Amino acid sequence: MGTILLIEDSITERTIITDFCKNLGINVTVATSGEEGLEKLDGNHPDVIVLDVVLPGKSGFEVCREIKATEKTKAIPVILCSTKSSDMDKFWGKRQGADAYITKPIDQDIFNSTVQQFLKS
Repeated sequence: MGTILLIEDSITERTIITDFCKNLGINVTVATSGEEGLEKLDGNHPDVIVLDVVLPGKSGFEVCREIKATEKTKAIPVILCSTKSSDMDKFWGKRQGADAYITKPIDQDIFNSTVQQFLKS
């Protein structure tokens, strides 16, 4: 059905999100840091990027900004997923170029509908 690049440092969250994706028939490539995620984008073009905000090294906000500023990757939808759930966090995520913002703990129905929305576009 599609491919997702999941950039998430928490093994628990990676497992949950990977399971959600596999249930939808989506292939998942995993990166555990922002830098690794950006490296995996070199030569690969996932349909959607699911990106944690709090990461070792570059934050998800910084990674999102880089993705959206790069010609080859700027059209890839980015879904930020974070425990940071204030309106300001969501606003800031959108300002960095995120196409959607989902708060943790992740609701499977919200995750599924958000991902499917971008896979159909």
